[in-house]
Amino acid sequence: MSLFGLIADYGYVALFFGTLLEGETLLILAGFAAHQGYLQLHWVITIALLGGFLGDQFYFWMGRWRGAWVLSRFPRLVPAFERTNALIERHREMLIVGIRFLYGLRMVGALAFGMSTVQAGRFMLFNALGAAIWAIGIGGAGYLFGQAMELWLHDLKRIEEALLFAILLGGLVFWSWRGWVFRRKISR
Repeated sequence: MSLFGLIADYGYVALFFGTLLEGETLLILAGFAAHQGYLQLHWVITIALLGGFLGDQFYFWMGRWRGAWVLSRFPRLVPAFERTNALIERHREMLIVGIRFLYGLRMVGALAFGMSTVQAGRFMLFNALGAAIWAIGIGGAGYLFGQAMELWLHDLKRIEEALLFAILLGGLVFWSWRGWVFRRKISR
């Protein structure tokens, strides 16, 4: 089975589970695959929105019920949690919407919101708005990347697999670099 056959068969499932965590690279890949006709863009955006929303809701409720336990179990999260808490006090609603765009703070941020005084309904509303903006923006960027490559290369089908691997490799390199930067900040 080809790589794009796997994407067509399992792409939506992989996208859903990937967006429960961070998922930007998967969402860009899914947007590109939608441009190429292997997935449908409206389903890519819908599934990413749902996965992103549910993932943050899970971490919010984890913070509400077991936040102190999570922080004691994973003390490396404490500095990120403290930075997020300082931001929560100044920018509640804006931060709920934008936390998913701040690498390394998405899960910790939702956990911190769960441990804060933010009402659950308010978090849910602004989390849904943030998930929608994120899914449309990042998924649309992957789709537009496909359009740009098609205009530039004309015969995109011939090299689409190489482009897919380039996107994946670029995402992994970026993810690794950001993780390294995040770990350095935490260890200070």
